[in-house]
Amino acid sequence: MNPADARSLKDGGLETRKENLRLLLVRAGDGDASAQEALRALVRDYPDYHRTLYSLALNRAEVFGDDSLKAPLLASLADTRYNCQAWAAMGCAALGFREAVPGLLAMLNHSQEMAREQAVIALGELGDESVVPALIPVLQDPISGMRERAAESLGMIGGDEALTALWDEFDNRRYYRIGYIASALSTFTPDVIPRLLEAAERTDPDQRYWAAVALGSTGDDRAVPTLERLMANDRGATVFDGMVSVAAKKGLRTLRRIQAAIAARES
Repeated sequence: MNPADARSLKDGGLETRKENLRLLLVRAGDGDASAQEALRALVRDYPDYHRTLYSLALNRAEVFGDDSLKAPLLASLADTRYNCQAWAAMGCAALGFREAVPGLLAMLNHSQEMAREQAVIALGELGDESVVPALIPVLQDPISGMRERAAESLGMIGGDEALTALWDEFDNRRYYRIGYIASALSTFTPDVIPRLLEAAERTDPDQRYWAAVALGSTGDDRAVPTLERLMANDRGATVFDGMVSVAAKKGLRTLRRIQAAIAARES
């Protein structure tokens, strides 16, 4: 490591150091070994650096991180005094450190919303079905962003318990707008398709609306006849004045976009 690169993150005012960090990140992204090592030193010796630099660096952990950062990131994950646990969670997720899971579970009760949110996101990326019971209560969090992150993570992890929890939120709607539940349910394709098709026939227009949204997000051809029928004939309106026919139209458009993207990748 070039000593000048290391000093650039400690010398001068904070704005100067932030600019130096930006330049190091650019160089690291281009494969510069000295810049990468300077950034790793920032994470390894984090108490010696300003928290702003630490957090900004970990936003781009993938361009310089390696296994040497596992121990310091796990330490930072539990370090309430340094108070950068959200970014430590972000770094652990970016670098695939599954050893962070116990610390992330502990962070679900953190006093800071951002720390809790990053813990939920990281658990979705690093966790397995054993963390699902801890994530399910977050689906009822009073903060909408937390509910959304929990649904996304449950969709990423998958499994019967996650599907049951998401379907319960679909069936027993606690909030008016549950697009995040519909999106998460669509990740359980193909098994969830029959359930969604059945929901699209129910008397409750809200359930038909969200079933249409979820069906569109599956990208599955089996959803097309139902979406076309809802688009043409369903005049139901939701409690928030959404139209089932409009949801079906948008869902059909989403389905076609997904299919086109898949076809482009395969070709």
